[in-house]
Amino acid sequence: MTTYPITFITTSADEGKRLDHYLVAQLPDVSRARIQQLLEQGQITIPGVTPKPSLRLRGGEEISILGPPQPPPLRAIPEDIPLDIVFEDDDLAIVNKPAGMMVHAGAGATEDERNRGTLVNALLHRFGSLSGVSGELRPGIVHRLDKDTSGLMVVAKNDQAHRKLAEEFSGRRARKTYIALVHGSLAKDRGTINSSISRDAIRRIRMTTRRQGGREAITHYTVTRRLQTAYGKFTLLELKIDTGRTHQIRVHLASLGHPVVGDTLYGASERIVLQTKPGSRPSTPAPGKPLALARNFLHSASLELRHPRSEETLTFSRPLPQELQEFLVLLEQK
Repeated sequence: MTTYPITFITTSADEGKRLDHYLVAQLPDVSRARIQQLLEQGQITIPGVTPKPSLRLRGGEEISILGPPQPPPLRAIPEDIPLDIVFEDDDLAIVNKPAGMMVHAGAGATEDERNRGTLVNALLHRFGSLSGVSGELRPGIVHRLDKDTSGLMVVAKNDQAHRKLAEEFSGRRARKTYIALVHGSLAKDRGTINSSISRDAIRRIRMTTRRQGGREAITHYTVTRRLQTAYGKFTLLELKIDTGRTHQIRVHLASLGHPVVGDTLYGASERIVLQTKPGSRPSTPAPGKPLALARNFLHSASLELRHPRSEETLTFSRPLPQELQEFLVLLEQK
């Protein structure tokens, strides 16, 4: 846990740097927006100077951060946002979440960035009221998908349904199947990853399998297709998870040395370039436009669970979204 105040002494090497840029470099887990909040709240002091983001450093300043930024309280706000509702009745709804949409309010510089455009907001507008078991910020949310992951989620409309559905997930009876494209070619056609997961001690937005004492996490994978392309080797996988840890599939695959395509947080390349021509020098770039994917190639493709009231087994599926299908086509073009 960070202890405040934190004090930095600038040097001659920092002369000319903007204050906000300097602090972001010193505090890699704190965004520039958070630095702005600290300045607005008077939580950053420099003797004899009024701190502003654009302040140019001279070297020798004593910069003190008195405490963490206090963001405005989060709240769910109904918004008219289109939803792909796969199924609904009086107890639950099955939603096909697009990539790029946060499930509920999260970190951000302003209220709009923190509270707007979420799945919860769209659900509140569509259904009016949802289960309150998970609290005011996460009404109806039984389980989550990462912002840049697409696919199927179940939403509870009332508290009784929520508790029953939560038991399905905690008892590992709900079955979730994902599709992922990863860099490289996995050695085995199928396997199970059971490395425990905990939060990274240095980069707090990441999870890791490298620390002792993490939470149990189990991921099963099956190779469905191996791709030999002009951009290198890739593997298309079908995955089933017994547990639902934060970033579980992403961190498990990265731990094997095969990060999910597009997942730059866990080591995937931001730009996928053509391989060099046979016989050319390694430093010679191959011609052709690099490929980039503005999301993770990870999709929650199917979901099976028991209905909380009738106990009937419900099974739903959704194919890869168009942007992922188009990416595969581009990847395999000669």
